[in-house]
Amino acid sequence: MAVQIPQASKQSPVRVLIFAASLRHESLNARLASLAARCAEHHGATVDLALMREFDTPSYDGDLEGAHGIPTGAVELRRRLEASDAFIISAPEYNASMPGCLKNTIDWVSRFRPQPFDTRHGLLVSASPSLAGGNRGLWSLRMPLEHLGARIFPDMFSLSMAHKAFAGDRLADDALAARFDKTIAAFLSLAEAAKHYPCMKRAWVEFLGEPPAAGVDRVDPIAQ
Repeated sequence: MAVQIPQASKQSPVRVLIFAASLRHESLNARLASLAARCAEHHGATVDLALMREFDTPSYDGDLEGAHGIPTGAVELRRRLEASDAFIISAPEYNASMPGCLKNTIDWVSRFRPQPFDTRHGLLVSASPSLAGGNRGLWSLRMPLEHLGARIFPDMFSLSMAHKAFAGDRLADDALAARFDKTIAAFLSLAEAAKHYPCMKRAWVEFLGEPPAAGVDRVDPIAQ
């Protein structure tokens, strides 16, 4: 009598929040975020493609928080993060740093407990007309996200001369397009392993400080 071996149940796909950290509708980073969303879907992820306008917040003000609570833009980002396993941010570079609107929203989101960035895997990409491709802005963005416990993927993707790099909805240079796709695929593989194999969570030690936990308050804008 033949023995039937049960098939393993199909694992749920990785859920990824993707957005461009720019408020401009025709942003180069919005185009790169859309490309990242298509690549992620091609590799089997479930994608939530958002707009920075959905997460926009007033300047952080402790008095405002005390009187009215945390604004809707930060509440929405927390909700979308908690509904996702990972996130991808396509961020422009403003004066060798991250966009102020993004940093401000991160400061608001830092007020939540439990912290929604904590333990979530993140990939940072950028598009810029400059030869540096916005890379300096990504390095500045890593710091607050890692401070809040996010597991930022070691490899980042910076698209230089971005105003000339697109051919319709894809990258014109085949080698560059292949590298972008490979970066997305590698990031999703790590996020998938962390989602389905708990030992990966214990093994992730690079680029991390202490995760936010009981007795650890990483960010307190009111006190600053």
